Amino acid sequence: MEFGIITARIDEIGYITHAENLGYTHCWVTDSQMLRSNCFAVLALAAQQTRAMKLGTGVSVAGLRLAPVTANGIATINRIAPGRTFLAVGTGNTAMRLMGQPPMRIKEFAEYLRVVKALIRGEEVDYTLNGRTHPITFQMRNFKYLDMEHYIPLYVAAYGPKAQALAGEIADGLVTGIPRGGSIEDILAHVNAGAARSGRTLENFHITTRINLAILEPGEAVNSERVVQECGPAFMTNVHYLVDRLKETGAEPPDYLKPIWKDYLDFHMRRPPETRHQKLHASHNTYLDPEEARFVTADMIKAFCVVGEPEEVVDQLRALERTGVSQILCNFPLDRSYRMLEDFARDVIEKI
Repeated sequence: MEFGIITARIDEIGYITHAENLGYTHCWVTDSQMLRSNCFAVLALAAQQTRAMKLGTGVSVAGLRLAPVTANGIATINRIAPGRTFLAVGTGNTAMRLMGQPPMRIKEFAEYLRVVKALIRGEEVDYTLNGRTHPITFQMRNFKYLDMEHYIPLYVAAYGPKAQALAGEIADGLVTGIPRGGSIEDILAHVNAGAARSGRTLENFHITTRINLAILEPGEAVNSERVVQECGPAFMTNVHYLVDRLKETGAEPPDYLKPIWKDYLDFHMRRPPETRHQKLHASHNTYLDPEEARFVTADMIKAFCVVGEPEEVVDQLRALERTGVSQILCNFPLDRSYRMLEDFARDVIEKI
């Protein structure tokens, strides 16, 4: 099993090199223009400072830039770190909603991926913009501005069945999360349905999943202050995502959130409506908002995380590996990132 980190702070490239030295194999740089440093700037610096680590977007947001621009960005990074790059693309829940906009719809997303995939493969593709369709391909390749000769894997970030099926249909892999993306069994069923739709086999298909980890010290309570602060940011990000999605669809929340759901919605709706969309995502996967800490209960941690002492966590991750998970994606809170990076490497990575 492989282990990756998520980061996006341009003056913390040392965090990435430290992770590489500790045994992390991948660095996923987030793409969220209202929250983080520019992902391609971070990737360019990381490409020059790392030796073997795979580098890519975690994940590039389709609605933020044209498909040819995204393809150019990752092919440029591939010129600095040939054969060490990957491109993961998503519809962009947080990045779009912080501008008051919805994520890209699945039909547009599929077309976006089609164009990106063709371009990073060095192909010519019909591209439609502003109602006009023309064939496009990267020019002047002999001058080596870009690198498409070294293969760039394309991954789809997907939490819903349709997008997961799209990953099986078109991509080299899937990026998702548990439990937000469903069970591994359900995820694989959707991916396989998409592959069948396009007549593909899924040999070497790469499944990366964000699984939140609560590694307990001997005798430590699941809801200790340390564990709440370490797991809370990821858990609340999941809640924030579902607030937007379920408001629009009218669907019920997953069972594990029902004990806090009404209380959280009441809390959220008391915020000023004109800035509610900003406040909802302001702490995104970085810190635990003190006002939201009360929602991170022991039951929520147990439902949302792989939890236990190190040996128990290792056993659970090995079981996930047997189901087909290729990589675990670690997103540590900013103020605890170095400590958790090192603890997880010592307690888990070295034992798997």
